[in-house]
Amino acid sequence: MSATAASTGQCTVLYFAAASSYTGRESETFPAPVPLAQLLAAVERRHPGIRARVLDSCLVTVNLDYVDVPQPGIDDAGVVIQAADEVAIIPPVSSG
Repeated sequence: MSATAASTGQCTVLYFAAASSYTGRESETFPAPVPLAQLLAAVERRHPGIRARVLDSCLVTVNLDYVDVPQPGIDDAGVVIQAADEVAIIPPVSSG
């Protein structure tokens, strides 16, 4: 992530597979710092229905480290996303 994102107080959310298809984007930025639960709620506000259709079954990484995905409606701050962090939304994939 660039120094520009840090200086503007934003993080980047990267969308893969079904998350990218659902949003029509590969990535977008959100204000930071922010608890992960609030960031995922902001993703839901921008893309209504993504939680049930995609996020509930996804893995999430923050700067390439896997983190626990908070349950909706729980106020536990848990992981706090900082400016310039990259958060990846990784849906399950199938192979055959």
